[in-house]
Amino acid sequence: MRVFNSINGMDYNLLMQIHNMTQNSFLDSVMPYISAMGDLGAIWIIFSLVLIVSKKYRMVGIMCLVALLLTSTISEGILKNLLQRPRPFVQYPSIHLLIPKPPSFSFPSGHTASSFAAATVIARNFKKASLPAFIIAIAISFSRIYLMVHYPSDILGGILVGIFCALCAEAILKKYWTRKGLI
Repeated sequence: MRVFNSINGMDYNLLMQIHNMTQNSFLDSVMPYISAMGDLGAIWIIFSLVLIVSKKYRMVGIMCLVALLLTSTISEGILKNLLQRPRPFVQYPSIHLLIPKPPSFSFPSGHTASSFAAATVIARNFKKASLPAFIIAIAISFSRIYLMVHYPSDILGGILVGIFCALCAEAILKKYWTRKGLI
């Protein structure tokens, strides 16, 4: 328990340092919108559905959706409920939020996990889209720290879960498609 308290303390200090270095009125107005792009993985689901419409890119769109489903199951369904880490504003009630209080637990960041799952699938299949996909994923992830609804380690955990789920989705689907003779 002492180790977790130490990690929480370091995480809070880092969160506050980031917040103090970056806080300004422009970002206060922009970050809620950037964060909202990641709500329920919406931007990534829309992108995946656009890919599915094209026969040429259908497999990549399905890979993105499977990665998002795996990510949601692992991060939101299992890890958050198993670990039950309180969000920063719960542990430190003096934190002022710019968005409504998210109802779920803090670790890992679901916005980050879904963003990195989709960005990883996109990067592995569309090299030219790698940079824009990861810029969006990083922006969404950073917005969660900026808005004080996640600790930095929640973001790191989300990145790892997202990348892991993307690689799993790709491996599972490529094996399935190969077996069915679809690729």
